[in-house]
Amino acid sequence: MKYILVTGGVISGIGKGIIASSIGTILKSCGLRVTAIKIDPYINIDAGTFSPYEHGEVFVLNDGGEVDLDLGNYERFLDINLYKDNNITTGKIYQHVINKERRGDYLGKTVQVVPHITDAIQDWVMNQAKVSVDGNKEDPQICVIELGGTIGDIEGMAFVEAFRQFQFKAKRENFYNIHVSLVPQPSATGEQKTKPTQNSVRALRGLGLSPDLIVCRSSTPIEMAVKEKISMFCHVNPEQVICIHDVSSIYRVPLLLEEQGVVKYFQERLDLPINDCSNNLLFKWKTMADRYERLQKICSIALVGKYTKLRDCYASVFKALEHSALAINHKLNLMYIDSIDLEPVTKAEDPVKFHEAWQKLCLADGILVPGGFGIRGTLGKLQAISWARTKKIPFLGICLGMQLAVIEFARNCLNLKDANSTEFDPNTPVPLVIDMPEHNPGDLGGTMRLGLRRTVFTTENSILSHPYFIGVQFHPEFSSRPMKPSPPYLGLLLAATGTLNTHLQQMSKLSYSDIYSDASDDSFSEAKFAELDIN
Repeated sequence: MKYILVTGGVISGIGKGIIASSIGTILKSCGLRVTAIKIDPYINIDAGTFSPYEHGEVFVLNDGGEVDLDLGNYERFLDINLYKDNNITTGKIYQHVINKERRGDYLGKTVQVVPHITDAIQDWVMNQAKVSVDGNKEDPQICVIELGGTIGDIEGMAFVEAFRQFQFKAKRENFYNIHVSLVPQPSATGEQKTKPTQNSVRALRGLGLSPDLIVCRSSTPIEMAVKEKISMFCHVNPEQVICIHDVSSIYRVPLLLEEQGVVKYFQERLDLPINDCSNNLLFKWKTMADRYERLQKICSIALVGKYTKLRDCYASVFKALEHSALAINHKLNLMYIDSIDLEPVTKAEDPVKFHEAWQKLCLADGILVPGGFGIRGTLGKLQAISWARTKKIPFLGICLGMQLAVIEFARNCLNLKDANSTEFDPNTPVPLVIDMPEHNPGDLGGTMRLGLRRTVFTTENSILSHPYFIGVQFHPEFSSRPMKPSPPYLGLLLAATGTLNTHLQQMSKLSYSDIYSDASDDSFSEAKFAELDIN
């Protein structure tokens, strides 16, 4: 087993997750079996109770794990399905160690951070790295591990120490450290500054880890003089300094890494069994990135929610829409609308926000109401749903969005004016939506039906209707992939661009597997979508 640890320096939020995912994609393109682990140093057991404004959306795995959104990046890039134990938190580790102490497993010894916590971290990583993904009978060959936060954070010290020890346990030829660091370029001078990276690497080396590869994040391509300066002061060769500057889309990142020779360096440093890297996967990524940059037609979708101030709150929804737009050769214009701004009370309090929100809604080719909790903003969502239904604008409701669509229809079409959900009014006389039996208000974590569940259609030819007004309780965005868009989202984009009927007619001539072939299948190409006459 080969382990690749991705650490970060200077500041968080510079794209460690995308770089870790891209590294995995490159290695998978070389025919290697890849898995991924994300480490989050917070004490929470999982991400399930976070406010979306804290860490963005909560990504839900097939086994019901509520995890960090970076695992969504891993699944989308690598086209694999991970497990809840692929997300390690400080809370999970301490809970595991405390449970062992309570059982007497330590035989009366004093339980300490070193060695008990650090040993538990190493054991967890080694055990989870061996777990096969997607039913593959063979164990993974590469495990990409992302350590959240930045080097020097007090929360992450136990993990850094665990990997300092682990590099000797795994042996040099099996352990590789990639350090991602920011190279800022102050507007006052326009000069790319290396000092933050130097300090970050110095801190990392002081804690016992030496980077094998330094990935420099910058707004513009790094100059050779800057690269050589980082090489000199950070004790690495110039070819071990990689630049990832801001690009038009994240689909370019694996290509940038590959172009700078990381495959050859991985192969030599880790003695990887790579014979041929001519796999079509990276070619498909290049084709997809090129298509993304050539898109001319625009499709505008209004996302009506209550966490619209931070884009990461709806990260998977955005990706699913982007995948679908790309599949039909359209550029996505996603308009975030705070549902509260659509409510009449806003007109009285802030008429500017009210009119701006309704102007966006009126310009939308399609409307999406995502999942959520609580009564705040529900009136605005109901207003948006009513607008979509009466004006025949393509609509997709996810989870709460579906429930509100049912309530809106009951109130305005069936004259059930008191129709409601018990979540909003426990004593509603017309309870159209009720709490699930599993729900336990006394415990906020893992209390709902989460994960992959089988859906049974009672008819052989089940299609979503047109005009497209669809609601689903599940979250199809979690299973969307760049080359295999989620069908409900694809349907919304097709309807919004006026091509759904043509698509359905052509679908009768081509099998679903012909069109949305696996990323490892050479049959995927632009020609497949051209056959559908929806370009």
